[in-house]
Amino acid sequence: QVQLVESGGGLVQPGGSLRLSCAASGTTVNIYTMYWYRQAPEKQRELVAGLTINGFAHYADSVKDRFVISRGDAKNTLYLQMNNLKPEDTAVYYCHAIFGGMKYWGQGTQVTVSS
Repeated sequence: QVQLVESGGGLVQPGGSLRLSCAASGTTVNIYTMYWYRQAPEKQRELVAGLTINGFAHYADSVKDRFVISRGDAKNTLYLQMNNLKPEDTAVYYCHAIFGGMKYWGQGTQVTVSS
């Protein structure tokens, strides 16, 4: 059983930055691809970015050139550096992984962009 725990959310002004972290536990095997999703109020959950173990990254068009996804030195850690944040980035951000045929989600961390 894999557990995902996110941290790093908060309140930030437009144009500011935040760094989200995700730590996966419950396995000693590298998870091949890990993702960040987000869900704004009354909207569907959407993919923000994904990153494979060999460094292939993809981003939603809305965050390209502002967000950077990366993996940490510790096994199965994931980061999301968010720069030039906009009010429309306000959402609960979730870490997601598919491992052993199962889908895993973290509990989410709130990001609010407001002046």
